[in-house]
Amino acid sequence: MKKQTNKQWITFKIWNRERDLKILRRIALSAIILASLIIIKDEIFWQLDSSVSDDDYLTDNSSVEEPTCNVLGIELHGDLITYIPPTDADKDGVSLSNSTASEDLVLIIEDAEKDESIKAIILEVDSYGGYPVPGEEVANALKRATKPTVALIRVGGVSAAYMAASGADIIFASKNSDVGGIGATMSYLDYVQQNQKEGVAYVSLSSGKFKDTGDPNKPLSQEEKNLLMRDVNIVHKNFVKMIADNRKLNIEQVESLADGSTMLGGMALEHGLIDQIGGMPEVTDYLEEKIGEGVEICW
Repeated sequence: MKKQTNKQWITFKIWNRERDLKILRRIALSAIILASLIIIKDEIFWQLDSSVSDDDYLTDNSSVEEPTCNVLGIELHGDLITYIPPTDADKDGVSLSNSTASEDLVLIIEDAEKDESIKAIILEVDSYGGYPVPGEEVANALKRATKPTVALIRVGGVSAAYMAASGADIIFASKNSDVGGIGATMSYLDYVQQNQKEGVAYVSLSSGKFKDTGDPNKPLSQEEKNLLMRDVNIVHKNFVKMIADNRKLNIEQVESLADGSTMLGGMALEHGLIDQIGGMPEVTDYLEEKIGEGVEICW
C-alpha cells in the first residue's frame, strides 16, 4: 500500500506538472496574442492620426476657425435711433425691439476702417426712418470711410434711413423699393377731447409758457404751433441740403422732391436718389470690380 500510495502521489505530481506546463503555454500564447493586438491597434491609430491634420480634430481647448471675409455687411433695420436702452436689449446687447442704433453702426464702420482685411463696406437698409440725428451720424461715418461703401435698399430706405444711405459712395435699390421720404415731422395725437369726455383735466405747472409745448393732453396754441414748425422747417432744410451734398444734386432739384413722399426705385433712379437698380448680386459684381478680387461678406 505504501508503494502504491507513493506511486499514486508521484503520478499525481507528474499530472500537475503537465497541467502547469499547459497553463503556462496558454498564458504565453495569450500574452503573445494580446501584444500583437496592441501593436496592430497602435499601428492603425498611428496611420489614421498621420493621415488627418490637426485642424480636423476639435478638443475642449480648440476653437472653430472664424471664416475669412474681405467685405463687411452691416444692417440698418427698423427704426433708426441713437442708442438701444439697456431695458430694450438682451444679455448680449442685441435689441429686442425693431430698431437700430446709430452709435453701433458708426462703431462698426470705424472698426472696419481699421481692419486691413476688410476692403469694402455694405450698408443694408430696410427701414422707414427714425430721428434725424442718427441718420446724420451714420451718413457722416460712411462719408469719412476711405474704403468703398455701398448702400443697398431692400423694401424701404425712407426718411432718416435714406439720409443715412446717402452717405455711401453708391446706392443700389430694387425697382420696387420704397425710396425717399425727404421731410420732417413732429405730428402727434391730441387727447384733449378724449380726456374731457372721461372727466380728466390738464393742470399746467410749467416754469415757462413754452415748457409743456407739445404735450398731447393740452391744446396747442397758434404761438406754440409756430414754434414747433420753426424747428420742423429747419430740420427739413438741413435734410434737403445734406441730400443735395451727398448725392451731388442741385438744391432746387432736391427741394422739388422733398415733399415727404416716397417713390419706387425706378423713379428714384430717374431723379438721382439712387445710382443703380439691383440687389445683392449686383452689389457683389460691383464690389468685385471695385476691389479687384472675389467678394466674401461677413455680417
